[in-house]
Order: sequence, then structure tokens, then C-alpha cells
Amino acid sequence: MYLRHFGLKYAPLGKECQTLFESDQLKNLVKKFHWLLESPGVGVLTAEPGLGKTAILRQVTKQLNPHEYRVIYVSETDFSRLEFYRQLAVAFGLMPRYRRTQQWKELKDRITDLMDNKHILPVLIIDEAQNLSHEFWCDFPSFLNFSFDSRDMMTVWFVGHPQLNRILSRVPYEALQGRIHVRHQLQPINNKEQFTALIQHGLSDAGCQQTLLSNSGIELIRVASQGKPRLAHSLLTAALRDAADQNMNHLSDEIIEQAIRMLQGS
Repeated sequence: MYLRHFGLKYAPLGKECQTLFESDQLKNLVKKFHWLLESPGVGVLTAEPGLGKTAILRQVTKQLNPHEYRVIYVSETDFSRLEFYRQLAVAFGLMPRYRRTQQWKELKDRITDLMDNKHILPVLIIDEAQNLSHEFWCDFPSFLNFSFDSRDMMTVWFVGHPQLNRILSRVPYEALQGRIHVRHQLQPINNKEQFTALIQHGLSDAGCQQTLLSNSGIELIRVASQGKPRLAHSLLTAALRDAADQNMNHLSDEIIEQAIRMLQGS
């Protein structure tokens, strides 16, 4: 109901958004992402929950040519290493096996076939990577070893919370550390001008054709959301619903404050 009331196609800053807000840190991440397409290797992307790391990668990979890249996304990581490779096998169109050695061979054969015969680069994105097991971290460098370790056959992004960097810095994982080509950590959008631009972009992308918030209203959302786009989305959605219920055509500061109190449980 609130979408129709305000003439919106979808909730601002939500999962349905069609274009990303082009912040400086987004441009930097996209540049690093393309580095790893040109020179395959391992990348690490970390951020606090709610900063949009998965949404960014989802949008970036949408633009890749499927005739050149095979994107595999895995987020179920709190399992044994064998279960992880079995998930990976299914994603590559293979049968899951109960022996890791057999699963590895079939996976590596499929990856080699994609690269050598179809000229397609596998791009593996492993979300919630901070949950991966010690055994996985220890043997994944061996999985990436192709042709006496003379070829880089896939691009891998480990995506997770900031603690992921601390995990990867441990001594037992030095072999994997040496394969990490790029790192990127997303930060909250705390700058007032940047946050205002984020809100305006989210509303415009959703189809808004009028001014809904005052500068003070945007500032209320910035402070309450701590610069996190996901929290800003939740606050905007709650405020839009409340305003529509009251048949208002804008989001007053009072409406926004009420949405903040509701989401904070106060």
C-alpha cells in the first residue's frame, strides 16, 4: 500500500534496487574486482553486517558476460569442508561425492574444462566466510593448485565480517595468505553529504519523483542507522508505511523519529 501511495516501484535501498550508489569506496571495490578477473586470484571483502557487501557483489556480477565468466555463489559455510565441496560440486553441475579426493578431482577437472575448452573463468564467491572450518582454510590452497601450481584457474572472493581478516592472519594459514591478491573493507557511510546522496539515490532508484524528507530528517536516519544502508532501508520503509497509514505525502521528522523508536524497541 505504501508503495502505491508514494508512487514507488519498490522499497528504497532494498534488495530490488536496480543501480548501486556510486560511492568512492564502491568504485574502488569494483576496480579491485576487475583486477581479479584480469589476473585470477583470491580477494577478501569484509564489512560489518548491513553495509551491503553481498548486494554490491550481486550487482557487479550481474554485469558479467556469461560466455566469459561462470559465477558460483556459496553462503552455507558453517559445515564440514567435505560438505562445502559437495555444495560446490552441485553448483558446478556435478554429483556430490562422499570422498573428498574424488570430489576434488571432479571439481578440478570441471574447472580446467571451463578454462581450457570453453574459455570461461570460474568466479567463486564464498559469503559468510568467517564460518569456514580450520580444515578448510588449511587445505584450500591445495585445491587452487593446478598444473604444478603454474596456473591460476579461478577467481575466489571470500566475503565476511571484519573478524575474517583476523582469522586469515593466523600462522597456519600462511599458504592461503600468499594467494590473496586484494583486500577491501567497506566502511559505514558517515559523511553527511555522502549519506544524503545515498538516500536521494535510493528514493530516485525506487521511482520517487518528489522531495519526501527534510535535511533534518535525513540526519535523523544517518545517526540512527550509523551509516549502514540496510538499517537506513529499514527506517525508511517503516517511516513510509507509517506516513501512508496517516495519508501523509511526506516523511516528517516526527514520523522518522517514531520509526526509529519502533525499530529500536523503545
